[in-house]
Amino acid sequence: MKGKRILITGIAGFIGSNMAEYFLDENEIIGVDNLSSGRMENLRDLEGNKNFILHINDVKNNDELSKLMKGVDVVIHLSANPDVRVGYDDPIVDFRENTVATHSVLEAMRKNDVKEIIFSSSSTIYGIPTILPTPENYGPLKPVSHYGASKLAAEGFISSYSSMYGFTSSIFRFANVVGKRGTHGVIVDFINKLKKDGKVLEVLGDGTQSKSYVDVQDVISGIDLLHGKGDGIFNLGTAGRTTVMEIADLVIKKESPGARIKLMGGPGGGGWAGDVKVMSLDIKKAQSFGWKYRMESTDSVRNAIEELGDKR
Repeated sequence: MKGKRILITGIAGFIGSNMAEYFLDENEIIGVDNLSSGRMENLRDLEGNKNFILHINDVKNNDELSKLMKGVDVVIHLSANPDVRVGYDDPIVDFRENTVATHSVLEAMRKNDVKEIIFSSSSTIYGIPTILPTPENYGPLKPVSHYGASKLAAEGFISSYSSMYGFTSSIFRFANVVGKRGTHGVIVDFINKLKKDGKVLEVLGDGTQSKSYVDVQDVISGIDLLHGKGDGIFNLGTAGRTTVMEIADLVIKKESPGARIKLMGGPGGGGWAGDVKVMSLDIKKAQSFGWKYRMESTDSVRNAIEELGDKR
């Protein structure tokens, strides 16, 4: 994207701040964030740039959001509840922050005749698939978490608005995204636990959970290349997978050599109710359009540990 006026929701978050840096040199960036999970420090390098403006707003406030949409070419909608586990204790949070928020964004676009949206969806919409790696046309889609359900509902609204109002929509279903400024997930959890107790690392589940991890820069390059192409739905991940036990070993080696692992167990060997124990996305469609990731799953994990370990 070049020469565009881009509105990014959730800009102060992990992916949003990296996304803004990527597109800033050749585009005008309007950032929106309510700072519920995003951090101002993530935007420090953008301060003072003539191509960047930040609005501290909640995207669910449709009147305020609609004012910011004037003249926008593309919306990159990233704002969401960032942690799948939160929805177990507070079931309404995913519906409110993922589905209702997305509907508000779409309404603001409709009112201002903004015609393109890029949406960050998730592998969790597939539930526990019987086909691995899982392709984009897999079905039926039966999420096992409120997070996955809310992302799938958001996809549905994007589809209907695109059909009824002529939007160009691109939906990206991410594997586990890791890297610079990561704020949640197993790597961050392990680092924080070892900061508190360097002798014992508690690991949820049975340690054999196996998932694809993809570096945030590879995700962003995929979005830049693939938006507006094909049928508009793409998986972004890696061919390989990494187990929770492998991640635990890597974090211990970096943060607290000699610490022992204590397996805590969980439903079906997973980490929590709603956890998908094995996740691998079929990425052949994205690759057919020329996308290539730089780092395989375990390399992405290792890089993220280096990026995050000394900064927390």
